[in-house]
Amino acid sequence: MDKSEFYRKLLTFPNGANDVLYQGKRYLLRKEALLDGKLIKIYAEDLSSKDIVSGNYYPTMKNGMLKPCEMSDEKVIDFVLHAQVI
Repeated sequence: MDKSEFYRKLLTFPNGANDVLYQGKRYLLRKEALLDGKLIKIYAEDLSSKDIVSGNYYPTMKNGMLKPCEMSDEKVIDFVLHAQVI
């Protein structure tokens, strides 16, 4: 993963609740920046099923460290890189 691309895209999502489109489905994405931006939390729910995407990103640790919540890194990365705010 190109962590700088992931981080740049993550920053494009506004803090708070956002409607996003991912793989043709509408998700409600909640993004929260904490600790002066040292922690970025995301949680997204597919509004038509039970799919979720959840993780924490620490941009200042080891050139950026992603900690997904009970799912693969790849799922969170793909979501962030391809979701579009609607």
